[in-house]
Amino acid sequence: MQIKEVIEHLENMAPTTYAEDFDNVGLLVGQPNTELKGILVTLDTLESVVDEAIEKDCNLIVSFHPIVFKGIKKFNGSNYVERVVMKAIKNDIAIYAIHTALDNALYGVNDMMCEQLGLLNRKILIPQSSTIKKLITFAPVQEANNLKNALFEAGAGTIGNYDNCSFSSEGIGTFRASEKANPSIGEIGKTHAEKETQIQVTFPKHNERKIMNALFANHSYEEIAYEITTLENKNQNIGMGMIGDLPNAIAPLEFLHHIKKVFKTGCVKHSAMLDKPIKKVAVLGGSGSFAIRNAQKAGADIFITSDLKYHQFYEAEGRIILADIGHYESEQYTKNLIVSYLRKKISNFAIILSDKNTNPIQYI
Repeated sequence: MQIKEVIEHLENMAPTTYAEDFDNVGLLVGQPNTELKGILVTLDTLESVVDEAIEKDCNLIVSFHPIVFKGIKKFNGSNYVERVVMKAIKNDIAIYAIHTALDNALYGVNDMMCEQLGLLNRKILIPQSSTIKKLITFAPVQEANNLKNALFEAGAGTIGNYDNCSFSSEGIGTFRASEKANPSIGEIGKTHAEKETQIQVTFPKHNERKIMNALFANHSYEEIAYEITTLENKNQNIGMGMIGDLPNAIAPLEFLHHIKKVFKTGCVKHSAMLDKPIKKVAVLGGSGSFAIRNAQKAGADIFITSDLKYHQFYEAEGRIILADIGHYESEQYTKNLIVSYLRKKISNFAIILSDKNTNPIQYI
């Protein structure tokens, strides 16, 4: 097996198409055609993690956070980022980062937080827009079913309803083939009337290349008339954060103690208590201050995230409890999720959960 085959599994789990624009995801170090020896999964790629990969004979590190986030202009080992990359290259170890692609996945970072809390009725807190596309094309009537099935196999028709493909009523399409054309329908230099039907399919944008390949491979025309548009619909299966319900309402202080225990954090910073029990819970792994208003609008009683600044706690305004549990703590179960997923997909290679605690924050 080559590293690119592992990447294919990872991108089925969390397509990099849905990562945030500011992020740096994908294969950061190494070559995709390298033969795989073993996989080490970690939250962060530090020097100690590269050493662990060497010790455990793993030549692919799957990291949640990207070790390279900004541009690097020199490699002389002057900081930990340069040292990690240099050591990985020297030891032929590839590094793949998944980060906000998994943040935005339905069964990703935030779903794991909900799982630890036992939340029910989960849904995305901030659904992404412009992630659904529509293809409109025309095909001879006798080819339409084969083309439709090929588009389905490539990933079309999986948004919303089970069969999201429609056909118009049959029309008469007339074309004139040029002398240089190599038509499979019609005669050179003669006008030919051919019954056509319109095909419309919707598809998630990460499948666009597969959709286009299927269209060109299964259409008889030398020049295919088609149009692709991006829909403004919000995709309820892709986006940041998640909200759900506790099985039973619980007093605020009791719930804060509960999340401290669940996420094994040395400190939970929170805004003022509310005079009502906690029932609806919003979560967002990592830095989530941008979603405070979304959590309020969704009717959450508490919003669990990290990296809140002093003045952002005022934004609770007595309507919601804001709870900062720590960045590492909010994402710590992510590597377990990745390991579990890969073990289901790859059975004949070692997939190892890193035993390094990469949290840079300590508590007393």
